Amino acid sequence: MFNKSQRNGILFLLLLIVGLLVVNHFVDFSEENVFNTNSSEIIAIQKELDSLRTAEIAARKPKKYPFNPNFITDFKGYTLGMSSEEIDRLKRFRDKDQWVNSIKDFQKVTKVSDSLLAEISPFFKFPDWVTNPKPKKKYYKNNGFVEKSFQQKIDLNIATQEQLRKVSGIGEALSKRIITYREKLNGFSNDSQLYNVYGLNPEVVKRALNEFTVKTPKEIVKMNLNEVSASDIATVPGISFELAKKIWEFRTLRVQINDFSELEKIDGMSQRKLKGIQLYLTLD
Repeated sequence: MFNKSQRNGILFLLLLIVGLLVVNHFVDFSEENVFNTNSSEIIAIQKELDSLRTAEIAARKPKKYPFNPNFITDFKGYTLGMSSEEIDRLKRFRDKDQWVNSIKDFQKVTKVSDSLLAEISPFFKFPDWVTNPKPKKKYYKNNGFVEKSFQQKIDLNIATQEQLRKVSGIGEALSKRIITYREKLNGFSNDSQLYNVYGLNPEVVKRALNEFTVKTPKEIVKMNLNEVSASDIATVPGISFELAKKIWEFRTLRVQINDFSELEKIDGMSQRKLKGIQLYLTLD
C-alpha cells in the first residue's frame, strides 16, 4: 500500500502527463517556414545583388584606352586576345622599320580574325599626320613670298633684335621677347620652339622661319617619360607644374606610355605642347 505522500506524487505525475498530452494535441509544434524566398521583396533584392555583382566584375576587367597599334607589347597583345603568332608577325613587320597605318594594314600584317579585329579596332589611334594628312603648302613668287633654302637663312641662335624686326609682325617688344626666351633656353634646339614665345602669331612664326632657322642647336639630354617625376616634367619649357602633374598621373594610371599621341587625352594638352614635350622626353 502507498502512503499518502506517495499517492499524492503519483496523482501529480498523472496530471502532468495528461496536461502534456492536451498541450501536444492542441498546439502545433511543427516548424513553419516564415522566410519565403519566392516573395517579390526577396526576388527584387536578389536582382539588385546580381546587378551589383555584375558591375563589380565589369569594373575589375582591364579598361581599354585608345592606342597606336604599332606599339603593341607582348602583354598588351595578350590582354587584347591576340595569339603569340599574331603578335610575332607584328613585331617582325615593325623590326623592318615599317608602319601599320590603317585597320586593313593591321589585319594584313597580323592575320587576326574578323571578329577580334571588330572588337579591338575601335580603340586604334593613328597619328594625325596619318588620319588627317595635310597637303603640303606651296609658296609662289606671285604671292610676294619666296621660300628660302637652309643656306640662305640666318641662324636663329645668333639673330639680333634688328634682324628679327625685319620680319613683318615682329616689332621691338616681340624681338626682345624672342631673345629673352632664347637666353632662358640657353639656345634654341628646334625651330618649333619659336611657337612658344608668348604673343607670336603662328603666321608671324612661319614668316620668321623663312628667314631664320636653328643651325647650331643646343643639345638636349632627354628624359624617359615612363621614369621621370612630375617635377622633372615641369622643367620642360612651356609645361606648367599643374600640367606636369596631370601627365605624371596619366602615366601612373596606365603604368607605361607607349606613344606620345596617348597624351592628347590630357586636359590642357595642345599640339604645340605635345611637340615641345617630344623634344625633351623619350619613351625608351
